[in-house]
Amino acid sequence: MEYSFYDLLQLIGSLGLFLYGMKIMSEALQKVAGNKLRSVLTAMTTNRFTGVLTGMFITALIQSSSATTVMVVSFVNAGLLTLAESISVIMGANIGTTVTAWIISIFGFKVDMASLSLPLLGFAIPLMFSSKSKRKSIGEFIFGFAFLFMGLALLKSNAPDLEQNPEMLAFVQKYTDMGFGSILLFLFIGTVLTMIVQASAATMAITLIMCANGWISLELGAALVMGENIGTTITANLAALTANTQAKRAAFAHFLFNALGVIWVLIIFHPFINLVTWIVDTFFYTDDSAVIMSYKLSAFHSLFNICNVCFLVGFVKQIEKLAQRIIKMTAEDEEPRLRYITGGMLSTAELSILQAKKEISLFAKRIHRMYGMVEDLLHIKNDDEFNKVFSRIEKYESISDNMEIEIADYLNRVSEGRLSSESKLKIRAMLREVTEIESIGDSCYNLARIIDRKRQTGQDFVDKQYDHIHFMMRLTRDALDQMLFILDQGEVKNTDANKSFNIEHEINNYRNQLKSQNILDVNNKEYDYQMGVYYMDIIIECEKLGDYVVNVVEASTGVLDTQN
Repeated sequence: MEYSFYDLLQLIGSLGLFLYGMKIMSEALQKVAGNKLRSVLTAMTTNRFTGVLTGMFITALIQSSSATTVMVVSFVNAGLLTLAESISVIMGANIGTTVTAWIISIFGFKVDMASLSLPLLGFAIPLMFSSKSKRKSIGEFIFGFAFLFMGLALLKSNAPDLEQNPEMLAFVQKYTDMGFGSILLFLFIGTVLTMIVQASAATMAITLIMCANGWISLELGAALVMGENIGTTITANLAALTANTQAKRAAFAHFLFNALGVIWVLIIFHPFINLVTWIVDTFFYTDDSAVIMSYKLSAFHSLFNICNVCFLVGFVKQIEKLAQRIIKMTAEDEEPRLRYITGGMLSTAELSILQAKKEISLFAKRIHRMYGMVEDLLHIKNDDEFNKVFSRIEKYESISDNMEIEIADYLNRVSEGRLSSESKLKIRAMLREVTEIESIGDSCYNLARIIDRKRQTGQDFVDKQYDHIHFMMRLTRDALDQMLFILDQGEVKNTDANKSFNIEHEINNYRNQLKSQNILDVNNKEYDYQMGVYYMDIIIECEKLGDYVVNVVEASTGVLDTQN
């Protein structure tokens, strides 16, 4: 046998080059169209048909059904998509991924793209070193495109020659003469291989080469393709492991949809293959048998997924109900947790930013709720009720510490991906937002502790002090309300930021005014010195809280408070 271990390593290396090219190309496209993909995915899923078109469009664009489905699972986890909407998008992704097979068939077998790979790399390198992020991403796309076809050419040239290695041919043929059993076996092989490689494009390329070289028949190649459709669902299910129940259901629905498609095609397998053969023989004219075989396999892949979507798109509600019946809601879903991001697999670096932004907005809303508890605490007289509210504030403070760490950790992992320069700046600003919001939580807890210490003395503030505290707390609440408004907006005007700055200046001026007034009031014996200390501690802590709010606004808007 002439095929050595060194030859095998060359084959594996060729596959690695192909996968690397696919990864670089997909990530570059996501960077170019990142913001548009976010808006398209959340806006174009009004019904099942627009959902299918959206999934098809995005997958054809980024050349990765795995990226689309992981993104969809993440968005379901974030509550941006419903389960029914996610199923239709996943259906579309299955059609979009068939574009890859046609690209490989047309350019990889009919056109000698390998000879153009080096010139393409030469064209891409200057673009990759451009200072403009969009131009840089286009260079990376061309770079990945060249690597992809270089890897495909090496895969073809390093594949073993079965005529010179009859032992290998005998091994392959041993499992190809079992009738329908061979089809089921190759379906299983395609599933396992795709689960291991986690890239259906790579296993599709291998299948195309095997069929084009005549190692296996069209029927067995089709069986491998159906197995790849099931195997590719593993990525989304891995992404859903640490997600909520709805996200797990979306990932399971992806598996369910692909598995149901395989079942009905197996029932009419041979007539379906005959239909594909007739279509290719009728509409494609070429004398190259390898090209014809690759066209037939690509046509099977497309027709299989298109028919599957047409057949099952009317049963989205039923698939949704089946997924809900199999994967039950757990008690864990009711516990306080991060809602929009998870500790598992990221969707894609660019698209993860939206989820983090939503989580930061939710973080701010929880801190706002915590401040409301502090306002209530100031007037509670009953001991049991006071202790209950104080314990809740303590719990919220602990939750805010954990949320800061988890969101910051998530953003750091996102920043390790391939990001545009604009996205890197966004992440830096978001990390600052998270830190400052946690500081607001600390201030709320400090206010609660001051109120608790004052209460333990058995004394109370006079009406005049309460009036000033109420006014200061109302200003602080206005600052928090404006901060939430800014965090919830997609695009913020300078006037919105300036409104926050004006409130903060008012807080500062009021603090200075009360400082001077407090000294006079203590000297005039309107209240004792100790009550004056607690009173000013509350005023000063509110002013600090206002400073943290302004820091969040500056990070979120990029507008600086020039008067400070």
